[in-house]
Amino acid sequence: MTLDPGARANRAPARPDKKFHCIGSFEPELGGFLEDVTLAYETWGELNPSGENAVLVVHALTGDSHCTGGPSEAYKRGGWWDTMVGPGRTIDTDEYFVVCSNVLGGCSGSTGPASINPKTGRPYGMRFPIVTIRDMVRAQKRLLDYLGVRRLRVVIGGSIGGQQALEWAVEYPHFVEKAVPIAANGALGPRGLGMSEIGRRAIMADPLWRGGDYYGEEKGPETGLAIARMAGMLTYQSAAGQWERFGREPASRPALYEEFGGRFEIESYLHYQGKDLTGRFDANSYLYITRAMDLYDVGLGYASQEEAYGRIEGELLFVGISSDWLFPAAEVRMAARQARAAGAEAYYEEIESLNGHDSFLKDFDELRAAVEPFLGG
Repeated sequence: MTLDPGARANRAPARPDKKFHCIGSFEPELGGFLEDVTLAYETWGELNPSGENAVLVVHALTGDSHCTGGPSEAYKRGGWWDTMVGPGRTIDTDEYFVVCSNVLGGCSGSTGPASINPKTGRPYGMRFPIVTIRDMVRAQKRLLDYLGVRRLRVVIGGSIGGQQALEWAVEYPHFVEKAVPIAANGALGPRGLGMSEIGRRAIMADPLWRGGDYYGEEKGPETGLAIARMAGMLTYQSAAGQWERFGREPASRPALYEEFGGRFEIESYLHYQGKDLTGRFDANSYLYITRAMDLYDVGLGYASQEEAYGRIEGELLFVGISSDWLFPAAEVRMAARQARAAGAEAYYEEIESLNGHDSFLKDFDELRAAVEPFLGG
């Protein structure tokens, strides 16, 4: 059984269709140096002779390169956007050459804190440099250059993937024809920043975190990571959706932890979500990727956000979600207005759903209705 390199937490077998490309040395924008960076990626469809029929799909926080495909040993639930990507689907692999890569700093085959530092022969741990959304995008650009992509027809993603889609349009305006940031805007607000920090502190307070040097130990900071995931899951849902799904019903699943005065269904759900993540994700990657999400400001490095938006040459579709707690629809709508005011050809669509931030991974009929006219126009 071959395991994905550099991913302590990912015990699943590597998929035979997952590929790895070394993009060489890399200097993150906030400092540091990575001698040898690898990105894990998957592709579907064929690149046309002009190299201009490519679509880049960008994953969310704990996602990876496997955006489409049926259930398998490695991916029991299949690809995370399987209903959106494939032959005859919204992102049609009969028409487009689709690329999805695991982000820089990730733990599903791309170089991240669990990877071996060639200078020391040991995992980077917290010696891994801080990476940003712009770093992730610049690394992806090197991968696309290697694949022969000369222009992106579309770059699309939700949440932190939406931040990357937006940054692609700003950083490489000549390269991007259309960008679709879903459930994301130019900068995460204070409520989201605060919840991210709660999750990080849960990991770092776990005695088994060991300052980030838990690789090779029998156990890592699984408790801290599980709590971080529990806190994060609350930001992905709406209050109305939680009442509809869980209410105050008693737990129906077996207990994972010692009970304290009984359990509610919402508690049991969070316990299971937390435990599930510990089996497939690296705690240090969680720290780094959430920090990248927090640090993102589309105007960073420019005189203002308006100047950044003014760089965009392609079309831009912001998709908000009516019940989103993490990136409220009003703030996503405002980003579209700012982009238009700066001269960008920007549009806004809104998904009506009780599923909160997670709607882009659940409400596929509504998502298709929001993005298909834009993609096909």
